[in-house]
Amino acid sequence: MRSSKRAAIAAGLLGALAIAAIPVAILASQQLASLALLHALYVSVPVALVLGVVAVLLARRARLRAARSVYGSRSIRVGRLLAWAGLLCGITGSIALIVYGVLRWAQ
Repeated sequence: MRSSKRAAIAAGLLGALAIAAIPVAILASQQLASLALLHALYVSVPVALVLGVVAVLLARRARLRAARSVYGSRSIRVGRLLAWAGLLCGITGSIALIVYGVLRWAQ
């Protein structure tokens, strides 16, 4: 039980970090004159994607360990939700950068 709960908490934490990575980069680009928005997104989108993938893997590990346990945990559901949300934020940011690149190329 304890290892599945730890994995679920880690998945939730990494998922929350993945969700926050892109908005934090946008805020940083607005506050710092030397940082362009596009350069901030070039860094934050892959970071969000990697954090989301790791969070989903940890959520999967927590779910599989909890399946072999007698006790269930709400933290597993919350961690899984945050992990998938973080991964989807990374995927959405990646699609946005790809579309931007294609539009710049086609210009």
